[in-house]
Amino acid sequence: MIRQLYRVLGPEGSRPLNRMLVLQSGAAVLQGVAFALLVPVLKALLGTDSDDVWPWLTAFVGCVLAYAVLQGGAISGGFTVGSQLSRVLHRRMADQALRLPLGWFTADRTAEFSRLAGQNVIQVMSTPAHLLRPFISSLLTPATLVVATFFFDVRTALVLLVCAPVLFAVQQASTSLMRRLDLGRDAAIGESADRVLEYTRNQPVLRAFGRTAEGYRALDDALVAEARADRRLIARGLPGLVSFSFATRLVFALLLALGVSWQLDGSLSVPTLLALLVLLVRLIDSVSSAAETGAGMRIARNTLERLSAVLDEPPFPQPAEPQTPRDASVEFTGVGFRYDNGSAEVAAATPVLNDVTFRLPERSMTALVGPSGAGKTTIAGLLARFRDATEGTVRVGGVDVREIAADDLAAHVSLVFQDVYLFDGTIEENVRIAAPDAGPGELDTAAALSGLDRVIEELPDGWATKVGVGGARLSGGQRQRVSIARALLKDAPILVLDEATAALDQENEALFAEAVHTLTERKTLLVIAHRLSTVARADQILVLEDGEISERGTHEELVTAGGTYAAFWERRAQAHGWRLEAGPS
Repeated sequence: MIRQLYRVLGPEGSRPLNRMLVLQSGAAVLQGVAFALLVPVLKALLGTDSDDVWPWLTAFVGCVLAYAVLQGGAISGGFTVGSQLSRVLHRRMADQALRLPLGWFTADRTAEFSRLAGQNVIQVMSTPAHLLRPFISSLLTPATLVVATFFFDVRTALVLLVCAPVLFAVQQASTSLMRRLDLGRDAAIGESADRVLEYTRNQPVLRAFGRTAEGYRALDDALVAEARADRRLIARGLPGLVSFSFATRLVFALLLALGVSWQLDGSLSVPTLLALLVLLVRLIDSVSSAAETGAGMRIARNTLERLSAVLDEPPFPQPAEPQTPRDASVEFTGVGFRYDNGSAEVAAATPVLNDVTFRLPERSMTALVGPSGAGKTTIAGLLARFRDATEGTVRVGGVDVREIAADDLAAHVSLVFQDVYLFDGTIEENVRIAAPDAGPGELDTAAALSGLDRVIEELPDGWATKVGVGGARLSGGQRQRVSIARALLKDAPILVLDEATAALDQENEALFAEAVHTLTERKTLLVIAHRLSTVARADQILVLEDGEISERGTHEELVTAGGTYAAFWERRAQAHGWRLEAGPS
């Protein structure tokens, strides 16, 4: 536990922890000495000459005062270390989030990361003050009392030494059992939290199909599993906790019986027996409190292990000697990709991409078409290096993307996805994320090209319109225009549009298609789309099927070839003229 704290704090945050541990250790030892001094004090008071109590009482009072000073410093230090933990963990997790590949952030991992950065960091904050400090006292104070017992009665001290391994074994067995139960309960809590979040986020879908809380089986099952885990923790963990408490009381009963027998045979005086019993009661209480704080320490250790697991995730590899792309061309050479989570089944599965080879010339537009699940978005992600190709090479400007510094690659590639997320702020703030120092003229140009200028004119607050969390106050088409304007303001030489016009109506989509065509004069465009007006004007069209490029050429060439693209074009052309009309009354 302490090693894990040092690990997550690092060298920077270790000094306050060192100070707290030294102060608390000193306070725990002084507490044990103070309790041990009660033996000669009681012996003197219960003996024949009560005047002998003053030297021992003076030593006792001095020890208590020193303990109070050290304990006060340790308490203050515990809260200092807790606040330091919060700062260090939040900063390290933020730094780690920047280093991890974007492909790492699946929905489950994002939810877990959010829980760790919020609830779990708060739990860890309380560990030094409320768990670690009393835990140290519950270990060092009894150890001091056992050592002190040798000065008063060797036989009692030897019995304690013999019983200590037994108590330790019982405690370890209980701890091991409770740790396994805690891990199972944590998994059940995490699953139920995910399902509750899923349930609240997808209310429109659930209500549309009448799936209320009683009918949403995934949430019901998760909550039932959490309740079962709680009952399992109580039913199986309680005997372990009770067994340790019973063992400590059994040790006390044994020592009480032995002390009485020694007093009866005259080898132990009554004052000494009474003083030792007071000492033993305090020792048993300290050991019992160790078991109680141990449960909290165990939970905190599990939390720290989860935090360490995320912080120890290997960062996305960066080049030792970064190279700079010489132009804005893009090349895929023999690229293959499969999702790998380490299982043999995944390794043997059909790859998402297989031997994909193509070239995007500088200042040209390439349309990538194909059925859903063919791997189009994966190609966009590999170009931006959200993940690395399993096989082959992806090059930008003749340089392998793995040899380009992350900041440099981000400056060269701009992406617009179908799923748009806007931050809670104004429209202008969301667009300026791409270029905070952009001038008004650049902002207006990006708005005109994306069609955002017409949206701004219709809104009473214009650029200052609040978008809400995730852009909830805007329509899907409005959010899409903000996202497109943001990408255009970045002014990267390579622009990837992944179904970027899916939320636009036909009129605005046609206007944007015209704007996209003019961008080819200064950008390299990769457009993933199904809209005819966008696809037909591309310099080249790539047809992706089952992770492979099955056709390539211009619109006229592919229509004449009569393959998959021609069939796609025919279906789209037939649907293009559809309109709603009133039927016969």
